[in-house]
Amino acid sequence: MYTPPLSRRLTVAAIGGGILTTLTTLSAGAAEPAADLAAAVSAAGEAAAGAQSAANFVWICVAAFLVFFMQAGFAMVEAGFTRAKNVCNIIMKNLLDFSVGSLAFFVLGFGIMFGSDIGGFIGTDQFLLAGTDPGTADGLWNYAFWLFQCVFAATAATIVSGAMAERTKFTAYLIYSAFICLFIYPVSGHWIWGGGWLSSLSTPMIDFAGSTVVHSAGGWLALAGALLLGPREGKYTADGTSKAIPGHNILAGALGVFILWFGWFGFNPGSTTAANSSIGLIAVTTNLAAATGVVAAMITAWIRFGKPDVTMSLNGALAGLVAITAGCANVSPGSAVAIGGIAGIVVVISVEFIDKVLKIDDPVGAISVHGVCGALGTFCVGIFADKDFGGVSGLLDGGGIALLTSQIIGIAAVFAWSFVLGLILFSAIKATVGLRVSRIEELRGLDIDEHGNEAYYGFQIYTTE
Repeated sequence: MYTPPLSRRLTVAAIGGGILTTLTTLSAGAAEPAADLAAAVSAAGEAAAGAQSAANFVWICVAAFLVFFMQAGFAMVEAGFTRAKNVCNIIMKNLLDFSVGSLAFFVLGFGIMFGSDIGGFIGTDQFLLAGTDPGTADGLWNYAFWLFQCVFAATAATIVSGAMAERTKFTAYLIYSAFICLFIYPVSGHWIWGGGWLSSLSTPMIDFAGSTVVHSAGGWLALAGALLLGPREGKYTADGTSKAIPGHNILAGALGVFILWFGWFGFNPGSTTAANSSIGLIAVTTNLAAATGVVAAMITAWIRFGKPDVTMSLNGALAGLVAITAGCANVSPGSAVAIGGIAGIVVVISVEFIDKVLKIDDPVGAISVHGVCGALGTFCVGIFADKDFGGVSGLLDGGGIALLTSQIIGIAAVFAWSFVLGLILFSAIKATVGLRVSRIEELRGLDIDEHGNEAYYGFQIYTTE
């Protein structure tokens, strides 16, 4: 027989006692029983509202902590998928993009993204969290909301580091991480989440947890950076043939993917910013898309390369997670399976295309996972959105092309903004402090020349590759 926990039993007993007291009072003919009952109901309503508010605070903070833990996942994926001689550099980049990004987002980014709107383009207040009153519930909520949005901003900056790994100057990385969180990411984020023009279309664009706001923005910035930076030494032969440069620790990379998968349960369900009943559905769609992404990527790689490739399968999980992020609250579990499956296939094809056709060196597949699959997932909302889940119908649910059109406009706008601003930013860095380390520094490894450390002291092996 099921026995409720003590806390629940006490609550039920208290409620029962309150009802009994009220009924006893009424039956005894107490003065103004209706007024007493109304007061009791009002007090109960206030208590319920207070409990809901507290639950909302707890949930958004726990979700923010989970998303912060994704920084560890990104660090391990990037370090594992690259060479041992650059691990210290990668750790420092992931440590500093969150630290520098947090300060930049506090000073300017949050206000640009969520401040009072001007022309649907940009926010204009709340810089340094000015005007946030810690003596009010709204003020305290703004602090919690800032933290949740801050970890998202840092994620966008972290994505860039993977595509530019093993040959970027550390000073250049600090500069572009700050500027991404200060201006580039917040502006396009304002368009969708801050009351800007994409959220004001006749059929508003839907990007529930950030397939485009966070992932595609970071992916397109990564594309601009990798394009201007050029490939790693030895990546392409004289005739343009791509040479694989295997990662040094696939175990670390795999652990990083599992950490990211775990953190995504804060990323997507946390985007409710409230402790409500939709959290369960969002967690289900998130998990199903990731799982299907793994299977689809594995099968695609098996067909393409003759073996079930580990790194492609791991990236399949991330592709599924990125793709479902836009529509996790608006599609059915069955549609989540379809979206994850499509993303798992696309990520394998995209990685090959970017590497072998475009000749852009992306050591961890960040452009494909985040840029391409982020755009894909945002597009899929226009196809698979179901009014029974999120209240909005996509093409397959009889909604016509209105939502799909808005999704395409949003994808194109964020691509244009992020890629063009990325080209300008990286070109400016390249012309001033420099974007790339010297050939000798790259061959020796960034750990030694950039940081004076070794990640594996006594075990480092230097090569000319």
